[in-house]
Amino acid sequence: MKVSVAQRAGVCFGVKRALDIVETAAREKHSVTTLGPLIHNPQVVHKLEEIGVRAAKSLDEISDGAVVMPSHGVTRETLRIAESRGLEIIDATCPFVANVHRRVEALAADGYRVVVVGDPNHSEVKAIVSAAGPGAVVVSSVDDADAIDWTDARVGIVSQTTQTPERFGEVVGFISARAREVNACNTICYATRDRQNAARDLAPTVDAIFVVGGRNSANTNRLAEICESCGAPTYHIETADEIDAEWVKGMSHVGLTAGASTPQWIIDEVKRCLELL
Repeated sequence: MKVSVAQRAGVCFGVKRALDIVETAAREKHSVTTLGPLIHNPQVVHKLEEIGVRAAKSLDEISDGAVVMPSHGVTRETLRIAESRGLEIIDATCPFVANVHRRVEALAADGYRVVVVGDPNHSEVKAIVSAAGPGAVVVSSVDDADAIDWTDARVGIVSQTTQTPERFGEVVGFISARAREVNACNTICYATRDRQNAARDLAPTVDAIFVVGGRNSANTNRLAEICESCGAPTYHIETADEIDAEWVKGMSHVGLTAGASTPQWIIDEVKRCLELL
């Protein structure tokens, strides 16, 4: 089997930075706990557990030591509680996510109604909304936007860093046609954009494409959506063990891409497995 890997795939700058921070802390401190998964990749979370870094579901599970705020950020209330309990806070928030926080703070201070284009249930979006303060709303599609009255509104729009430019543009265009003023900030990170473009380029050239990454990873799910929209049979997997040879029976050329939280060793394992089919 010929396997072509997308030109941009796998761990991004923000994820590598978070991993470096936590691995350094694990060597230097007696107790390190991440608040939720550091990144949205179960295999990496398991690797961290092997070096003594556990993941807690909430602050109530952390009584002492250092607590790591994950790469996708946390709400202001979470930070306040952690500080009030005397925990040592290690901030591994991705710089691109932290930039969105600053953007929404500035928009809110200037009197704009803040809109976040993204998944309302995602931890990154919850943290962004928290930074924006009261009145911020989350819109995941034009249908969501159509349910809100924008008449005479001054609207400041940002995006979850892992959204597609197409979805962001659709929402911005819809609201711009109805609101009095729109200040739109494209806060999709370059790593997300590059991986999406590379997947979009690769998908039409192969018989099928494999998207590797955590099922709870927003950017990996976006990659799978993009590949499917290109018409390629698309398989979202987390590890090589999930591959079913029947999926590619009769095929000679498949593609491979991976989310920004997927380490190179997992990509290599999947590639080796596919090449043997």
